[in-house]
Amino acid sequence: MTAVTTTTDAAPRRGSVRALWSGNPFAVVQRGLIAARSSSWVVVFSGFFEPVFYLASMGLGLGKMIGDVQTSGGVEVSYAAFIAPALLAVSAMNGAIYDSTWNVFFKLNYGKLYEGMLATSLGPLDVALGEILYALLRGLLYATGFLIIMQILGLNLAWTAILAIPAVLLIAFGFAALGMAVTSYMKTFQQMDWINFVLLPMFLFSATLYPITVYPEWVQTVVMAFPLWHAVELIRGLTTGVMSPDMGWHLLYFVVMIAVGLVFTTKRLRALFLD
Repeated sequence: MTAVTTTTDAAPRRGSVRALWSGNPFAVVQRGLIAARSSSWVVVFSGFFEPVFYLASMGLGLGKMIGDVQTSGGVEVSYAAFIAPALLAVSAMNGAIYDSTWNVFFKLNYGKLYEGMLATSLGPLDVALGEILYALLRGLLYATGFLIIMQILGLNLAWTAILAIPAVLLIAFGFAALGMAVTSYMKTFQQMDWINFVLLPMFLFSATLYPITVYPEWVQTVVMAFPLWHAVELIRGLTTGVMSPDMGWHLLYFVVMIAVGLVFTTKRLRALFLD
């Protein structure tokens, strides 16, 4: 009888939605917020100032030499108004990626926090969604502050700019979901360097600082596969008021990105700690 009881207690949670999801991801978010109280808020806000510096130096400085730039919708705007929404998308990406990669990497491989979480009633989907929602908060914080700066500088050219906030949430969610999925497979700090290796060319080539039309067509096709390009085009359309049916494809891109990230992260956490 004792042997049977021991085997039953040690058996992995299988074959049920309850094994993956207890409906309490906010417990993970709450834990993250409590832990953040002891963190340096200077480090948290440092990610916000990077796009602000780019906007000040390039949008307001270099922009006076460049003049107006034509958007993909065929509308001419000032250079500052052209790069500001792109930097807003970059701000959301950076905030979400930071928490869903480096913080998750430490908790997964060194802090061993997920083992303790999954020893409770929480399932791997609770942990994955909770960590992604926490990462989304930083992306929202960065983006909201930057959007306010854009409003002060007169770079929001249409009332639809207010819709950039929910769009930023979707973008941050997508990057956080995929970032956590990728990080769950990382074992060393050297492997984590690949994340920055991917982010830098995305920032430089995703029509952030100049129109995508400067590239040959085959390069444009490659750039359009980047998630940041979809984010930039979505936010730029909202802040300039140039709406198009293509914005639906940008939204769908991030919906798929979220779904893929959640599925892979959940399966990976279950394989690591439950199966």
